[in-house]
Amino acid sequence: MERPEPNYGGLTFDAAASTKGSYLVIADAEAPALWTGWRAGLTLTAARANRLGYYGLGNATRHFSDSATAAQPYFYQVSRSVQSLRVTLQRRVVGPARVLAGAILQHTDYQRDLASGAIAAGTVPFSDHVVRAGLIVDNRDNELDPHRGVFAEGLVARGRGHTRSTAVARVWLHPLEKFFVAARLGAERMTGTPPVAAQQVLETSEQPLVALGGYRTLRGFYDARFTGPGKLLGGAELRYALLWAPTVLELKIVAFYDVGRVFGAGEPVRLTTDGLHHSGGMELAARFFRNAIVVVGYGNGSEGGQLLFGTTWSY
Repeated sequence: MERPEPNYGGLTFDAAASTKGSYLVIADAEAPALWTGWRAGLTLTAARANRLGYYGLGNATRHFSDSATAAQPYFYQVSRSVQSLRVTLQRRVVGPARVLAGAILQHTDYQRDLASGAIAAGTVPFSDHVVRAGLIVDNRDNELDPHRGVFAEGLVARGRGHTRSTAVARVWLHPLEKFFVAARLGAERMTGTPPVAAQQVLETSEQPLVALGGYRTLRGFYDARFTGPGKLLGGAELRYALLWAPTVLELKIVAFYDVGRVFGAGEPVRLTTDGLHHSGGMELAARFFRNAIVVVGYGNGSEGGQLLFGTTWSY
């Protein structure tokens, strides 16, 4: 029987650049199954998102398409650069349960002349040092492309002037040979005085997600469309295999529905239907052999639609 990990251990280098000044360089060393019961990861990242959305803080920030003019073409955009080092160590304690310990060193800067709203001068640039711990329950049949299983994580982290508590659960069902269901529910709460740099991400046991908006959180909205210290996220997918040769090729058509919102400073994070932003759409996902996935699609929300592209599942 195949193990769920994508490999025993690996070292990867990724680099990309755009004609608009964005770039990404990642060196990633992972050992998910090299030592029995242990998982280790080390990631070095240098990135610049030269057109990252910034619409202000809060769940009710407005987007007016005519605000971008010839004089201010980047009214809703910032140029954000990040350099980070992430170290994570996990240990299996019993069955599918693991404990996690880790640390993050990160430096974030914004080119404020591109910003549409005020990012507090005292937090730009911002250097953070974070320690974190967590508990994970993971019984997925395949970590890259699960067909069935549960992945639940609870994380706590303390950084410079802020603390973060995150809980996310994902489930995959395989009721029929070519039909799959996936669902997700997550929440995060930050206390203290987190700067915008910290509020713009949702932490996970793997890599942080830009939140809230974009392919990994709220498809159909721009990346980082909604920013706040509290976050609520949910969604569901229906997947049907058009081609079904599991060890060689799987081609799936996907219908998805995402919901989410952010909460302001001092506002309790809670399960609620009030103020939720909604999006839905379709995707076509291809899995080649064991470790390669390509997803393309379209998501539509209350502010229009977005073309989607990914090399992992959204969740």
